[in-house]
Amino acid sequence: MKLGSLKNGRDGKLVVVSRDLSRAVLAGGAFPTMQSAMDEWKTAAPQLRELADKLEDGPVPGEFAFDMSQCASPLPRAFQWADGSAYVNHVELVRRARGAEMPESFWSDPLMYQGGSDHFLAPAEDIVIADEKWGADFEGEIAAVLDDVPPGTPPEKAGEKIALLMLVNDVSLRNLVPAELAKGFGFFQSKPPTAFSPVAVSPDELGDAWRDWRVCLPLRVDLNEKPFGRAEAGVDMVFNFAQLIAHAAKTRPLKAGTILGSGTVSNKDASVGGSCLAEKRMLEIIADGEARTPFLRDRDVVRIEMTDENGRSIFGAINQRVRVGAQGE
Repeated sequence: MKLGSLKNGRDGKLVVVSRDLSRAVLAGGAFPTMQSAMDEWKTAAPQLRELADKLEDGPVPGEFAFDMSQCASPLPRAFQWADGSAYVNHVELVRRARGAEMPESFWSDPLMYQGGSDHFLAPAEDIVIADEKWGADFEGEIAAVLDDVPPGTPPEKAGEKIALLMLVNDVSLRNLVPAELAKGFGFFQSKPPTAFSPVAVSPDELGDAWRDWRVCLPLRVDLNEKPFGRAEAGVDMVFNFAQLIAHAAKTRPLKAGTILGSGTVSNKDASVGGSCLAEKRMLEIIADGEARTPFLRDRDVVRIEMTDENGRSIFGAINQRVRVGAQGE
């Protein structure tokens, strides 16, 4: 099944969306929002799936044309958003870009940071940056939305807690990162609001492309309507989602609706392109001694999408324009 949230107040209105993303119907009833469904996922999931099946079988009362421009994030705000770095190749390249060595332990113990979750960008909402000098970058990722995860859940059980999957644009302000990390206390100012795909999908929607708790399809990233990267999400993912969940839950519970990101999708094969500007800049430095590719500029457009084997969009597209100017209300 595929679920989305239409813009409505702080938490949106939950809709069930057809497989081809053309039609939708309000969930309503006991589950007016995505978070209300997550809070009662064992009850909500079969009811929402039944509605999704009816939508596939033919017209249902109250259905309407699904307009992705009217979507909020599937979870417009969440109790928790944590992002890992499952693609260690990305970590290695970005650390080299800022002159930092990568500890060997990163190959066996995943990195993870806790991001801001009180406000997510809609999938077609502008990325507003006050100053181009901050070095704005996109980061194409995959995220899992979780049911309740008890503390200490082992990897062999953690994957069962994945309720839904989404795509991510985890915006980073690269030129603010070094000074923040030098303080030894992690990201904050360098991580503005994150955007997610128009719909979240149950893992079974991916068919054979969902294997070993990995999404085994290319992540399509375009910049200004030109292909930027087609990295294979199932390749070079050192830590799968089950391992990431177990890592996050080692000492704490993860409550229903927690969003857990994969980190930037990255392949060792550079010919497929990447999912962020920082990697491309690093490869330019290695090859030519300097970075030629600029970070995001005013009016740049970033598109992140994933298609099935027949070329059909699975999650809808994150499609955002950069706007440099004053921030705030």
